[in-house]
Amino acid sequence: MQRAVVLGGSFAGLLAARALSDFADDVVIVEPDLLDEGSTGPGAPQRQQLHALLAMGHVQLERWFPGIITDLADQGARVGRGQAVQFYVDGVLRPAVDDLEMLGASRPFIESAVRQRTQRLPNVRVVAGRGQGLVIRGGRVCGVRYVPAGEEAATTLEADLVADTMGRSSRLSTWLEHAGWPVPPLERMRIDLGYATATFRRGSELPGTVIAHNSPGPKSSYQPTICEPGALAAIEDSRWSVVLAGYAAYRPSKDPQKFLARMRRCVAPLQEVAAHCELQSDVDTFHFRESQRRRFGDVSRFPGGLVVLGDAMASVNPVYGQGLTLAALQASALAAYLRSEASPQEPAWGYFHRAAGFVDAAWEVSTTADLAQPHVTGPYPAGYPILRWIGDKIILASLRDAEVNRAFMDVVHMRKPPRALTRPRVLLQAARVLMNR
Repeated sequence: MQRAVVLGGSFAGLLAARALSDFADDVVIVEPDLLDEGSTGPGAPQRQQLHALLAMGHVQLERWFPGIITDLADQGARVGRGQAVQFYVDGVLRPAVDDLEMLGASRPFIESAVRQRTQRLPNVRVVAGRGQGLVIRGGRVCGVRYVPAGEEAATTLEADLVADTMGRSSRLSTWLEHAGWPVPPLERMRIDLGYATATFRRGSELPGTVIAHNSPGPKSSYQPTICEPGALAAIEDSRWSVVLAGYAAYRPSKDPQKFLARMRRCVAPLQEVAAHCELQSDVDTFHFRESQRRRFGDVSRFPGGLVVLGDAMASVNPVYGQGLTLAALQASALAAYLRSEASPQEPAWGYFHRAAGFVDAAWEVSTTADLAQPHVTGPYPAGYPILRWIGDKIILASLRDAEVNRAFMDVVHMRKPPRALTRPRVLLQAARVLMNR
């Protein structure tokens, strides 16, 4: 390709640009806020919240930017594996998974490093501007219209391929409808989640902990009655980043004292930080109303030369930490599609099929868990009661058995699809564990 244009310069846009840089002579990122190499930028509204880079995201980030994990660690991030990565359910610590590796760093810190490396590529450049529409001729997208920063009139940028990474606020469906193309159906699940993040000064406490995460489980009927849901990560600049979450009327507030009180009702690592570490920031809250995904593979017609990545395709419950990892996997799906010698001018069905595999896995994991909340009213998948029953049993067995836990955590960290938990060996081992109990 001569030119590829990426609409949006946040994490998904940067990964898309990196993938496209292997296939296009010129890659242009159109981003409203022109960001220099050292800038963290405003980006997504929830970017100051604690973000997880799951184990598969860790692998994908290193794949696209070799050596970046070491560079981040040299600059103050923490890398945790084995016992340093602690996952609790209802306050009970899961067995450690020795090869599970996670990065302790804030999203702005990770994103800044990704931006620096992406912008240093010789065929990638950033243009300050806001996308206004697509140029479609002969059944394919052949450019974008955008308004440069500081100007009022739109200009046109020709392209062989356009990637929409404009997030949940993407106007792609409106643009397609106005141009006479079918609109991809949008699936929603209302979850009414609230979460809040604050940072603390990190000292010598918890020397063996990089990540600690607690979620409610079957014993509490997935309610915060036994232990508060929350997580912490050791991040750059000798800080702890702590996030607390709650649904509906139990959403956390900006009140620092209430935040600390909830930390004291969480698992031991969060209690330790609440008791001994200085709060360094305000409590930053965010309201996530619904999960959503757009089914691009379900439309009868779609213009060639157009792909979608990141939250513009799917945005699921952030408490499961799938967003950054999903964006990295979509970038890999895009690269695999282009390596298959598919024409970028044709409808990208091959890409959407590949990306849907990752999106559907993330959707299944998050929405099946969300349906355990009494205020979430569906839609329910076929056979949900039996899926819920089996899932509860696997979770209970995973707290006691390392083999079952490894299978469960492989799915949580997107190293394997959810169907891996229905393999006979996993089900039989879970049954043995529960019967021996």
